[in-house]
Amino acid sequence: MPDTPHRFGPRFERAIALIDEANAPDPVTIEVDGRTVPKELTHARMLTAWVERLLPEPGEAVLLAARAHHIRRWESPRDSFPAGRRGYLRWRRDLQLRHAAHARALLEEAGYDEDTIARVERLIRKETPKRDPEGQAFEDGLTLVFLETQLHDFALQTDPETMAGVIQKTWRKISPEARELALASDLAPEDRALIERALA
Repeated sequence: MPDTPHRFGPRFERAIALIDEANAPDPVTIEVDGRTVPKELTHARMLTAWVERLLPEPGEAVLLAARAHHIRRWESPRDSFPAGRRGYLRWRRDLQLRHAAHARALLEEAGYDEDTIARVERLIRKETPKRDPEGQAFEDGLTLVFLETQLHDFALQTDPETMAGVIQKTWRKISPEARELALASDLAPEDRALIERALA
């Protein structure tokens, strides 16, 4: 069963169930609260929860986008594209297009209208205007999930100077509320120190 509010009705519940079903076979796993869980299924649920926390009344499309933002991501691994920054950017853009296409197919199956589907696609592809509150909450939530689940391992694989630049760039993209939530979250001491050094 989906773990999101059902105020949007059966069609929303059906879409959430389809998206979760698509993400459940993820062979990549992470540890959360001592349990081994599928990475993208878990990240999708975490992002949904953050969007609900960041927005007083999140719309249907942004919740659907949060749930589908990395749908079946494991099917396009990073090493399927060339090394280096150019290859990385190509991979990221290809992922956004793939995720949006997957979302469209499942939302059509659930019976959604074209306007809602197009809005979900724009959110996933990060094509909303800079001052779009839902687009900002989507970006904020992605960052908060990263800090919760990926910052530590990413920092171990990245040189300190590059890591500081990543944190500084990320900090500029998120809202003041998300910055407060990030610093108030239950980070490991070394991860908190890493962020504080980068922002000093």
